[in-house]
Amino acid sequence: MKTLSNHTILYDAECPMCKMYTSAFTRVSMLDKTGAQPYQQMSAKFCPFVDQKRAVNEIALVNNSTGEVTYGIQSLFKVLGNAMPVFIPLFAFQPFIWLMTKLYAFISYNRKVVIPSAVNEQSQGLQPDFKLTYRLVYLLFTWLVASFILTRYAVLLEGMVPVGGVWREYFICAGQMLFQALVLLLLDRKQIWTYLGNMMTVSFAGALLLLPVIALGTIIHIPALYCTGYFLIVAGLMFLEHFRRMTLLQLGYWPTLTWLLYRLLLLFVILFLSII
Repeated sequence: MKTLSNHTILYDAECPMCKMYTSAFTRVSMLDKTGAQPYQQMSAKFCPFVDQKRAVNEIALVNNSTGEVTYGIQSLFKVLGNAMPVFIPLFAFQPFIWLMTKLYAFISYNRKVVIPSAVNEQSQGLQPDFKLTYRLVYLLFTWLVASFILTRYAVLLEGMVPVGGVWREYFICAGQMLFQALVLLLLDRKQIWTYLGNMMTVSFAGALLLLPVIALGTIIHIPALYCTGYFLIVAGLMFLEHFRRMTLLQLGYWPTLTWLLYRLLLLFVILFLSII
C-alpha cells in the first residue's frame, strides 16, 4: 500500500473515532508513522498554514514540504486515493463528493454528542461549531431508528406489556424529547441541543442493543418474560450511561431523574389503560 509521505493529518484527540481512523492510516502505512498529530497539540510549524478553527470542524491534512492544506472529506480522499488509486475516479465524481461531504459534516458536527468528553481548559476553545440543521437531522435520524426498533421489540413483550399501535413508540420517543427540552429550559437552556443530542444517542444505543434479541426472535420463540428481563437490563445500562453523560456535561442528576420519571409515568399509563 502506497504511503502518502511527508504529510501530517491533524485529528481531534478527544474524538475516539477520529483517533481510530487516523491511527489506522499510520498503522497500515497510508501515512508515515509520525503522520498523525492531535490538533490540540499542533506543532508551531503548522500554524502559518492551518486554519485552526476550520481544522476543528474539518480534519486538516498538511503537506509538510509545501504547506498546502486540505480539509474534511478531501483530506480523507487524498489519503485513500494515494493508497488505492482505483478509487480516484470515484473521489472525483461530483455527486459522490457532495454526498460524502454532507455525511462527513453530519458526523463531524455531531461527534461530541455521539461520544462526549469533559471539556477542560486546553480544549475549551477547540470545540466543533454548533450547526442546528445537522443537530436536527441527527435527532430525526436517531428518533426514527430507535422508534422503529422499539416498535419491533414491543411485539416480543406481548403478554407482559400491551403491544400498542404502530406509532406508539414514535410518539413516546418524540414526547421524551419535548419533555426533556422543557426540563432543560428550567435547568440550563444553553445546553438544550447538546443535551438532546446526548439523550438520543443513549436511546439509539439502547435500541441497537435490542437488535440481537429481535433477530433471535425471528428464528425461535423467546418467552416474553425473558424479553422483558433483557429490556430492563438494557434500560438500566441506558440509565447509567445517561447519568455518566450528565456528569460530563455538568448538568447534575435532575435530567436523569426526569428522564426516568417520564418512562415510568408512560409505563404506568400504558398498563393502566390496558386494564380499563
